[in-house]
Amino acid sequence: MVTIGTFDGIHRGHQAIFKRVREVAEADGLDPVLVTFDPHPRTVVTPDNVPMLLTTVEEKVRFLPCFFHGTALVIKFDETVRNLSPEEFVRQVLVDGIGVHKLIIGYDHALGKNRAGNVHELERLGKEYGFEVEVVGPVIWNDAPISSTRVRQALEFGKYSFAVDLLGHDYAIFGQVERGIGLGRRIGYPTANVHYSPRKLLPPEGVYACWAQLREGQHDGMMFVGQNHFNPVARLTVEANLFEFDRDIYGEDIIVYPTHYIRGSRVFSSQEAAARQIEYDKEEILKIIAKGEKRICQ
Repeated sequence: MVTIGTFDGIHRGHQAIFKRVREVAEADGLDPVLVTFDPHPRTVVTPDNVPMLLTTVEEKVRFLPCFFHGTALVIKFDETVRNLSPEEFVRQVLVDGIGVHKLIIGYDHALGKNRAGNVHELERLGKEYGFEVEVVGPVIWNDAPISSTRVRQALEFGKYSFAVDLLGHDYAIFGQVERGIGLGRRIGYPTANVHYSPRKLLPPEGVYACWAQLREGQHDGMMFVGQNHFNPVARLTVEANLFEFDRDIYGEDIIVYPTHYIRGSRVFSSQEAAARQIEYDKEEILKIIAKGEKRICQ
């Protein structure tokens, strides 16, 4: 039992495919296998027009077990894989490599050179090589199919809550905790600065309620995404203040989940003014956290 795709974002449409894979695998006594790619195929196919990622490969490895119960196979996408014809890919990867009995794919999936392996071609190859092909239809949300492109557009246009609705789970930003300029600690709000992937699509700039996953557990907090105007380094930062937490975690892995957008990024006249605003933000966020829920499994 095999499914294949990029699965960027692991959104509701992807989850519908995974659900169907689980149902069929259990009914037919087959082992579920998921095939995905790293890097994103468009990095090789259209290097001048590569989308930012909703889910980096590090995030995908961590979160797939929440949604897909089986073996995940990550294939390195390079020029060799790019130039495989649909039949070569099916024969080498799916038939000889995995031993596919049934292939379940999304309605718009295509594989092989020039994406020539569309649904109809895969159905033809299935008959030739002795496996079934089942197509899962789109998940419709607000009168349109959910897609990774649609989630990206929602994030890029500042529609954060809508993007999360399309995903069906909290958005995640994974990285290691790195040292910042120490401003947060000086004004009473120490932050964990996340060294995120340069390919990661960040949420709109601003302040968020959030929660974070560290090796010893979960912690509520608030986070900032954007340019820290007190920091001369000209890049977007992701930094989280974790409530009732004061442990040295430099160099550790962290996953932060912005749950609610609070306000946009602002330029403050002084550190004192910034601290007053952060205190107000925290009061608002504590009210939200008190009645919120987390929407991704651990």
